[in-house]
Amino acid sequence: MERLEIGLFGVVVMLVAVLLRVPIAVAMGLTSFGGIWLMMGSMPAIGITKAIPYEMIGDWNLSAVPMFLLMGYLASGAGLTSGLFNAARVFLNRVPGGLATASVASSALFASASGSSVATAAAFSRIAIPEMLKAGYAPSLASGSVAAAGTLGSLIPPSVLLIIYGLMMDVSISALFLAAVIPGILSGVVFAAMITLRCWLKPSLAPRQDLTTSWREKLALLRETWPLPLLIAGVLGGIFSGVFTATEAGAIGAFLAGLIALSRRALTFDMMRRALVDTAVSTSAIFIIVVSAALFSRFVALSTLPVWVTGQFQGLDTIWVIILICLLYLVLGCFLESISIILLTVPVLAPLLGTLDINLIWFGVLAVKLLETGLITPPVGMNVYVIKSSLGNTISLGTIFQGVTWFIVADAFTIALLVAFPALSLWLPSLMG
Repeated sequence: MERLEIGLFGVVVMLVAVLLRVPIAVAMGLTSFGGIWLMMGSMPAIGITKAIPYEMIGDWNLSAVPMFLLMGYLASGAGLTSGLFNAARVFLNRVPGGLATASVASSALFASASGSSVATAAAFSRIAIPEMLKAGYAPSLASGSVAAAGTLGSLIPPSVLLIIYGLMMDVSISALFLAAVIPGILSGVVFAAMITLRCWLKPSLAPRQDLTTSWREKLALLRETWPLPLLIAGVLGGIFSGVFTATEAGAIGAFLAGLIALSRRALTFDMMRRALVDTAVSTSAIFIIVVSAALFSRFVALSTLPVWVTGQFQGLDTIWVIILICLLYLVLGCFLESISIILLTVPVLAPLLGTLDINLIWFGVLAVKLLETGLITPPVGMNVYVIKSSLGNTISLGTIFQGVTWFIVADAFTIALLVAFPALSLWLPSLMG
């Protein structure tokens, strides 16, 4: 077999293995090892397999992953996120669909601390959905808004997906974080606008609530929530001003989260132990996938598959290439989880993006936004199943998917804006110099 044929066959075998529920790390690792063996022999395959884990895990930039995860676990354990929904619902009380919009706003802030879409969806499925159902909201709107709002965790910095993309593409993580700020806010605003418009046109979706809250009570709610916005502003402000790098920002963010927890008398031994254990478990899972993906990248490069893919797209306008890549990500998002998709596609697409002179920072933000949409796209929308498992039989799976349909349309609008106006992603990084 020629190298290209081995490469194509390897990709097919790996995808079939994933569809058969083989763990993605095992599927990529074994396929890559076998493919390199076929192309180069046993000793080179063993040598590459021995060298790559050290090369990848020894990369200093990867230390940002456990630090940002620890920051999120400490912030959650300290109760910094507990009052977000209550504060948002009070200030958005008079807006049509105010509780659903409050879910989006509070999820965006929670996502900034956790960096995880699944964690955000799980948390607010227990906080926001019961409150909306109690207020008479349509089950599809209540569940759909929380499932969609949870996806903001993938894009709003700090984002583990952006860190991994930056390492794979050798792009500044600080620049990626800044590039994602405006698209992340835009996503939340588009969600909120869609909710407001729908509930204004069809009031039965979300009955109005007339809550009378004094300014003293509002200030008390703000006092409960101010540490989290301050933490996020400190981390992003330090990156933007150049005081520290994105890698250093993870450690500083974890340290600040610990100080805030200590000041609130929430930093107990048990809370710290849980945060450290959860961080270690999550980091180990991510790193195993990253190592397997690095081995897969080497296999793909040796097979000349990226060169072949680039040749297939020659002659097409850049916009058509972007549209085809968007469709590819949306289809993969129906079946695979986000980190796997990034690690699977980047080795193949990198040469093509370079040939077309596509800005890699802009593409990184676009790719993560597409992966966000995949988290709520049937038949395997991860966030939808997380909410279903949290709610039990309260709301059917079909009702949740019905609810997220409107948010998929809203995401399509946001994606179109990001493609049409690259400055939405590139303006803030340009100010860094």
